[in-house]
Amino acid sequence: MNHAAISGTPNRAPNSAANFDSLAHIYRWMELFTFGPYLARCRTAYLPDCASRRRALILGDGDGRFTAELLRTNPTIEVDAVDASPAMLKALLRRVAHHRGRVRVHCADIRDWQPPDPLSNEPYDLIVTHFFLDCLSTEEIRSLAATLRSATADHAIWIVSEFSIPEHGPGRLAAAALVSFLYRAFGMLTGLSVRTLPDHAAALGQAGFNLKRRQARLHNLLISEIWSPSATNCPEA
Repeated sequence: MNHAAISGTPNRAPNSAANFDSLAHIYRWMELFTFGPYLARCRTAYLPDCASRRRALILGDGDGRFTAELLRTNPTIEVDAVDASPAMLKALLRRVAHHRGRVRVHCADIRDWQPPDPLSNEPYDLIVTHFFLDCLSTEEIRSLAATLRSATADHAIWIVSEFSIPEHGPGRLAAAALVSFLYRAFGMLTGLSVRTLPDHAAALGQAGFNLKRRQARLHNLLISEIWSPSATNCPEA
């Protein structure tokens, strides 16, 4: 559950009132205390696949740990980073340091933000959402994916890291209880109104994206995935 997804704007409905600014300086330590290195491993699981990418859209990276690592390992990529939290964007810019010239930040609710006109801008060949989609509803993800599809190259990849509740097995009840606790905790800390995991797979599929690869950790509680508009296998980096 990320820090960045839904910060309200004055004209939004009440369910957009979540504010993650207060977590900007402590989120990393909260993460390490609760999940140790596992969330970081999810974020970097497909980093090698980003090596040849040219233009990235990163949603809700918060303090910018993935963005900084992407810029470090890919010396030519340019990044648009969208986040509703001004404090998180400031932390991201501090973290990317001397790579700041390749980063453009957009402080916006992603449900309102519109990507640049694809006719006058190079399309994105990389989209990244690490522990971000769980702050949206299934329909909001479908709408977001449909919007981004028009600004995305056919060979693009969309890297997703998320929480998951296994469909079967002894870990299902424990995972459901933990996810419910996380939603309650973030609800109290930020005002986040979402309380259940969205079906991001169905939403992305309906918008024309196809699942290419998937990794699972902690008995399927954490997943890392690659999606693409392409119907063929994604090329390896």
